[in-house]
This record gives sequence, structure tokens and C-alpha cells, in this order.
Amino acid sequence: MAIPKNKTVKKNDGLSLNSVDPEVFAIIERENQRQKDNIELIASANFVSPAVLEATGSILTNKVAEGYPGRRYFSGCENIDELENLAIARAKELFGAAHANLEPYTGSQANHAVYLTVLKPGDRILGMDLGHGGHLSHGAKFTMTGKHYDCHFYQVDPETERLNYDQILAQAKDIRPKLIIAGASAYPRTIDFKRFREIADEVGAYLLADIAHISGLVAAGLHPSPVPYAHFVTSSTQKTLRGPRSGMILLGEHSAPEFARKIDSAVFPGVQGAVHVHAIAAKAVMLKEAMSPSFATYQRQNLENSQILAKDLLERGFRLVSGGTDNHLMLIDLTEKGITGKEAEDRLASVRITVNKNMLPYDSQKPTICSGIRIGTSAITTRGFGSEEMYCLTELIDQMLSSEPTVQTITKVRDEVSRLCRLHPHLNSVDKEEGERFSLESQYQLQS
Repeated sequence: MAIPKNKTVKKNDGLSLNSVDPEVFAIIERENQRQKDNIELIASANFVSPAVLEATGSILTNKVAEGYPGRRYFSGCENIDELENLAIARAKELFGAAHANLEPYTGSQANHAVYLTVLKPGDRILGMDLGHGGHLSHGAKFTMTGKHYDCHFYQVDPETERLNYDQILAQAKDIRPKLIIAGASAYPRTIDFKRFREIADEVGAYLLADIAHISGLVAAGLHPSPVPYAHFVTSSTQKTLRGPRSGMILLGEHSAPEFARKIDSAVFPGVQGAVHVHAIAAKAVMLKEAMSPSFATYQRQNLENSQILAKDLLERGFRLVSGGTDNHLMLIDLTEKGITGKEAEDRLASVRITVNKNMLPYDSQKPTICSGIRIGTSAITTRGFGSEEMYCLTELIDQMLSSEPTVQTITKVRDEVSRLCRLHPHLNSVDKEEGERFSLESQYQLQS
């Protein structure tokens, strides 16, 4: 049918975001400025490289694809098949996995796919208590997981504030869960996945290792890998891996033959629809970066920064949960400082230091208030912060939290934050005076 002469089909005009929607553009610019001017200490935060950002915002957003390489529901996917196969191959190589699914939209989606694979509604799960470092998707009662399954929780030892595997075994024998979850969002110590598998085997349970926070450390060989032990390994990709906001599932040689096809079906069409092709591309880039020597250098510095920060905070009179850290994060108990986690979060935010209030083991405060804060070093290490900056940071944190800060103190701390941020611009910012974009390599040079 002919188009009427008084009608025209308007094509995408190719105008910039600023031209099309100045309101959204302005919000993004303000967020860009906030990221440039703030010291990011939220443990789940990081900065992606310009290459990952470019892939995330690429024309691949335009392509619809359902299913898996060679088994798509739409035509025109030959390039997408090649891309996804490349990402899968890289994930398998990096983590020593026999099977990898890169399609989950998030780490939580990856967990739900595992649940769909081996559980029926009402089956029992044993995971880490949310208030002791666990994650919402591990069975919190107000989530879909908590509503669909019979969820039970292990806690850290009240004396050591570490996992007590003998206690977890005793609890597992009593509960007889069908699935045990090993993994956390706020646990500062090494997790013994081998021991968890022994516990799972003793009670006839499947083992899911959620390494959302530590996957970058695992990839660099700085934390024991769960791939040889767990039936399923899940992760988000935006934290220590420095990728897009997405997820993945890995299977080892021992579980791939039984579960590879089942887990793929659970992801699609089980818990989600069309694959986010632009995210697959960004994850492929992320995985290539994670195979580089500079990524291992970054993760070693990340660990060193975390341990220096923890040691100096202890020496300044702060109490850390479990007495320190083995990974990229730590929990600060502020009870003896006479302030809550919410108050500490607000004080630090006033000087452009970003942290999050966090529940502590056996916390008496409400989740909206909390007795502590969680601090992580991944994002600042990406910006090039090294050991000297860690000592500066503990001094600034001490000044803001150990006593009520004066106006003079706030001004002084804010000025020092600005100095540190100017010294270490984040990867995707453009210095307006220099007009240069900083690359990953230049960050590592700054760091050294």
C-alpha cells in the first residue's frame, strides 16, 4: 500500500542525546561529575574500561536474539552466534570451566536459574544469613526465593565472626537441605569451597557457589576457585570483574555432563527471555581484559590496598568484623564510636566519600540504620589508588567518624578528597583541561 503523499516516515535522526533529551543528558552529566569527584568505597562498585563501556552502548542493542548459538528463534544471528561463542570460550578458559552460560541478566537471575534446575517449590535451601553477610537472592523471606522455597540460614561464629564449618555441617544434618549456597555479599574472609562440598556430599545436597563479589580475585588466582567443587558457580560481572551489570553461570568438569543442557534451559526460557546481546559483547571484552597481566596486577593491588586499609583502621582504634580481611572488602563496627552505620554513611557522603551502611553479625540495629559500614577497594584501585592513598583514606575516615566533625574538618577533608580525585581521574572521564581520555594502562602507570 502506498504511503499518502502528506505523510512521511521519520527515520532516526542521528541527533545526540543532548539534542534529543537534554533532561536525561543533564542527569547523566551530573552522575559523571559525581563519579569523578567522589571516592567510591562501596564494595560492589567498580569502573569499567572505555572498551567495555563502548561495547555496552553499541549497536548490538538493536539486535533481538532468543536461544543459543546455532539454536536461535530469530534469523540474522550469525554474528551474534560468533560473539556469544567467543564469550563462552573465554569464560571457560579464564575459570577452568567445562560449560559457561553468559546470558543471565544479573547474578540474581543466575541464582534463580540454578534453583529452577534442581529445586521444586517448597524444597529446602541452606544459605548464609543476610545479616551475617549473605545476599538477598539466597533466601531472604521477602524475596521470590524466600517465598518459593523453605529457606534456612547459617551464621558466623559469635566469637570469631568467621564461618564455622563444623557448625554448618551439624545444621545441614539437622535441616537436610536439597541445596547449600556458599557465597556472600559482605564476608571479608576466604571461603573454603572444598569444605562446603564435603558438607553437601555428607547430607546429599547440591552446592551452589555464588562468587559475585570475589570472581575477579578467583580469576586472578588470588582466592581459591569453587569450579572444581561446586555443582554450580554463579556470579555477577560488574564487581571485581569490572564488567557490565550482568551475570554468568559456570559448571566444572564434574557437573557439566549432567547439568549443562538443564542450566541453559533454566536460563532461557526458564527465567528470562531474549538475550541482551550488547551485554554479551561487554562480557566478552571484560573476559579478555581479565586474561591480561595488567588485570592480575590490578587484583594484587586491590588485595594489598584492602589489607593496608584494614590494618591502619585497626591501629586507629576501629573494630573490624573478624579482625580484618582476606579479600577486597571489610566491615567496620561503629558501636564503640557511638554512631550508627546510617550516620557514618551520611557523614562520609558529606565529604564525597561513598560507603554503605551494613548489618553486622548479631546486629541490634534495624536494617535501615545498621551498626556498621561496608568498605571495598575495587573501584579506587581501578582509579590508581595505591598504598599511600590508603593511609590518607584512613586519616580522612578517622577524622569524620571518630568524633563529631567540625565545619573546618569537613572543609579540610573535602579538599583532600578533591585532591585525590584529581590525581586519579576515573577511566571514562575526560580531563577538560588536558582533553585526554585515560586508558587502563595509564592508570597502572599512575598507580606504580
